[in-house]
Amino acid sequence: MIWIWIGAGALLIAGLLYWQLILAEGSYLGPRVVGWIYDRAARKYDRIARYNLEFEDETIGRPLARRLRECENPLVLDVATGTGRLPLSLLRQEGFTGYIVGLDISRGMLKKAGVNLSPYPQTISLLQHDATTLPFPDATFDAVTCLETLEFLPEQLSTIREMVRVLKPGGIFLTTIRVGVRSLAFPGKRVSRAEIFDILDPYPFAELILTAWEVNYDQVWGRLDSRERERQGNHSEN
Repeated sequence: MIWIWIGAGALLIAGLLYWQLILAEGSYLGPRVVGWIYDRAARKYDRIARYNLEFEDETIGRPLARRLRECENPLVLDVATGTGRLPLSLLRQEGFTGYIVGLDISRGMLKKAGVNLSPYPQTISLLQHDATTLPFPDATFDAVTCLETLEFLPEQLSTIREMVRVLKPGGIFLTTIRVGVRSLAFPGKRVSRAEIFDILDPYPFAELILTAWEVNYDQVWGRLDSRERERQGNHSEN
C-alpha cells in the first residue's frame, strides 16, 4: 500500500512541476524563476515559436506603423520584448522612421534579441529591467507595447499603470490577453475580455479595441486621449 501512496505522490509532484514550469512557465514562482526559464530557452526560442513573418507584419508591424504615421520620428517602448519580435516587425515597415526601446527581465532573451536586431543598430536600444517600475519619465513614448506577457507578471496592475504613465497623450497602447483552453493554466492570473476593459477603464483612453489575434491570444489596442489630463485616473490595485 505504501508504494501506491509513494507513486501517487510522485505523480502529483510531477504534475505540479509540469504545470508550474512548462504550462505556466514559472509565472507563479516569481520573476527570478521566469527570467531563469527564459534565459535557458533563449537560444532556441525562435525555433520553437516559428513566427510567420507575413502574419507578424500583417497583425503587428503594419497596424502599429499605420497608427504612428502622424507622429514624426516616434519613440516606442516594447515591454517584455523577448527576442525582439515586435521591434523586428515594426522595423521591417518602410513607413516607420522612429526609435524603439526593448525591455525585458531575461538577459538571455535580450542577448538573442541583440543578434536578431543587429541589422538595425541605430534604431533600437535593449534594456534589462522589470516591468513593474519602468525607468522612464512620465509621457515619454509615442507607443507602449507588451505582447504575451500579462499572465507572467507578479503585479499586472502595476505594470499596466506604468505602461500608461510613460505613454504620451494621444499615444498608442498595445497589449494581449490569454484566451482559449491554455488560459486555464493561469488561474488567478488570466485576464478575461471583460476584465481587461474594467482594468483599463479608469485611464484616459479615447478608444479601446479588442481584436482576435492568435489561437491563444487577443490583442487590445488603445489610444490615450490627446488632451492633457490626469494620467492615473482613480485606478487602484485590488
